[in-house]
Amino acid sequence: MATYVLLPGFWLGAWAWRPVADDLGGRGHDVHSLSLTGMGERAHLARPDTDLETHITDVLNLIHYADLRDVVLVGHSYAGAVVIPSVADRMPDRISRLVFIDSGPLPDGMSHLEFAPPEERSRDAERVRTEGDGWRLPPPPWRQLASEVPGLPDDTLERLVRLSAPQPWATATTPVRLTGAWEKLPRLHVLCGFPAAEVRARIGVVPAFRHMATESSAYRELPGWHWPMFDWPGELAAILHDAAV
Repeated sequence: MATYVLLPGFWLGAWAWRPVADDLGGRGHDVHSLSLTGMGERAHLARPDTDLETHITDVLNLIHYADLRDVVLVGHSYAGAVVIPSVADRMPDRISRLVFIDSGPLPDGMSHLEFAPPEERSRDAERVRTEGDGWRLPPPPWRQLASEVPGLPDDTLERLVRLSAPQPWATATTPVRLTGAWEKLPRLHVLCGFPAAEVRARIGVVPAFRHMATESSAYRELPGWHWPMFDWPGELAAILHDAAV
């Protein structure tokens, strides 16, 4: 049996992991899905100063107060890029493996926003200003994005639209601060949006990809949507199970 902590990316809460968590639990694992501050059932706690440090503290407190050890720490998208490396950097003795879902660890001093292309940064900043009271990024047009995903269940799309919450903008603009203590931990990258060959081609060329070139990194491809917990939950759970055995 392994202990998993599952962290969602932008706009999502613990609810997004339910099919994956149920599958892993059915295999005998101890699974903790966490809604970060301001998201999911904790949406009412969002504030303009809710930032990356807030979300790091959420996870550190879960691990500390639940006395979790040998944790397989799983982060999707934003949570993979900046939250799980930060948690592991401060509590490496409690983590057995890091799993990045369609994501990778950003270098020290880089914010999640800086990874996006300039046009996307400008578009999101404008949405924050005009639709998010100056401090929240509204969810994307899920129905439009999902129209390109074959076989996505209707109830899944309905839940996405109904349960997604605006993302506190400071979580995107806060730079990650890392000492390097996390770098000795084994890592698994589950790649959905682009194949491993493309990742390897960018290593050494794109600074944001430099932490994906280590002997402790492994790659699994799960081609599909950026949110595999919705279109490939069973397959994703199987990959996570294999990562801990």
